[in-house]
Amino acid sequence: MKTKIDTFLADYPKNKQESLIPILQGIQDIEGYLPEEAFVKVGEHLNIPTSKIFGVATFYNQFRLEPNGRYHIQVCRGTACHVLGSATVLEHLEKELKIKAGQTTRDRMFSIEVVACIGACGLAPVISINGNFHAKVNPDSIKDILENYRNQEG
Repeated sequence: MKTKIDTFLADYPKNKQESLIPILQGIQDIEGYLPEEAFVKVGEHLNIPTSKIFGVATFYNQFRLEPNGRYHIQVCRGTACHVLGSATVLEHLEKELKIKAGQTTRDRMFSIEVVACIGACGLAPVISINGNFHAKVNPDSIKDILENYRNQEG
């Protein structure tokens, strides 16, 4: 049975190793991350060892090896947010959720991503959860913000 990945790969010529990054980007667009199955299928299609593909995927921070959580938290680390304490906000998020940036909680409810700039400097420090902005976030407000999302789950 053909998977979405197989169908996607059919649009790329076999054994063209220079297609690796666009292929990985396309698979991530389809799946939301790069599943293990992708490394094997891409390796077979391009005749590249899966270890090399994994090396490329882990070298570039644009690639995710885990699916995002139901609530994907983006922590802005731009200049204004940095100056106003986004590093501390990130530390408290990681502590509260018991994950690091780039990871997803075991229940797949939350994931954290660090972004260079969200473009909302006047709200600094700011986080975005599924596109909803939370302004002037501080360590004390993190528990309340997360609790509101947990309560939405019932």
